[in-house]
Amino acid sequence: MKRIFILVLALAVVFGMSFSAHAKKRYVFGGGPAGGTFQTVANGIQVFPPVKNNPDFSVKAQSSGGSVENLRTTNSGKVAFSTVYAGEVFLGRNGKMKNDTNKYTNVLVVGYLYGAPAQLVVRQGSGITSAKDLAGKKVGVGNAGSGAFANCERFFTHLGIWDKIERNAMGYNDAAQAFGNEQLDAFWLLTAFPSGAVIMAAQTNDIALIDLGKDAADTGYFEAYPYFGKLTIPAGTYRGVDVDTPSFFDSALLVANAKVNPKHVYELMSAVWSDEGLAHMVQQKKTFKAMSVADGLKGVNPKATPLHPGAIKFWKDKGVLK
Repeated sequence: MKRIFILVLALAVVFGMSFSAHAKKRYVFGGGPAGGTFQTVANGIQVFPPVKNNPDFSVKAQSSGGSVENLRTTNSGKVAFSTVYAGEVFLGRNGKMKNDTNKYTNVLVVGYLYGAPAQLVVRQGSGITSAKDLAGKKVGVGNAGSGAFANCERFFTHLGIWDKIERNAMGYNDAAQAFGNEQLDAFWLLTAFPSGAVIMAAQTNDIALIDLGKDAADTGYFEAYPYFGKLTIPAGTYRGVDVDTPSFFDSALLVANAKVNPKHVYELMSAVWSDEGLAHMVQQKKTFKAMSVADGLKGVNPKATPLHPGAIKFWKDKGVLK
């Protein structure tokens, strides 16, 4: 009887060791608030079959406040992957975040996803034609902890209106609903277009978009923050907005914690940046047409915002990185 017990125990140990050796590594992917593209990134990658069925690791999408929260949780290792704006990656790495001198050096770049333009929604006929006209108004400024909030604070502070507005920290969908209920005079987004939240607002209101490109150019914003690019939101993107609207954008980057296995980063990238992976991402949202192997490091300066070792190998193998 004793021999049988020892044999059973030995077998349990062997099988336990075998199971542990083949257990999948579980990675959390930081997304964003409801109605934003960050969450679509996380969800899309989680469900893509070559990622979902990878024998070595699994990916679990998890909602978050957005870019700033993702920067911090990726740096700490609470999440392995996430989407963070290039501005936050650069400022965070150098200890230049607003009221935060910590240096987030464990956040490494994987690749460029898309450009996220600033959008400021108001009602037609409101008399608001510039962000400077928002003084004394109720404004949705993005979720606390999000890149939208941080960028709104940065831009409005630059314009001298941050302390002159009635700020409402909330996600895009909540802001659109509050706007529709006339609880807000305007709301700010930093996300790809067309935004579901703006589409929602346009269904119940006659909306207009503010020319943020002019506000930025007239006040030296591009000189103060050179990592922003210029773009135009085309006429017809949203119901009732029949003119092109100049704005500026930050780049949304896929990032990873420095300790994530380079082999796993490489495998995830091989899936996402394959022809099938890119087509899958476009099915999730047309915004991801901006993704390509050729533009995989668009707007990324590896000396300023270093790449993950797995990403270095991937982009070198693709001929993108020399």
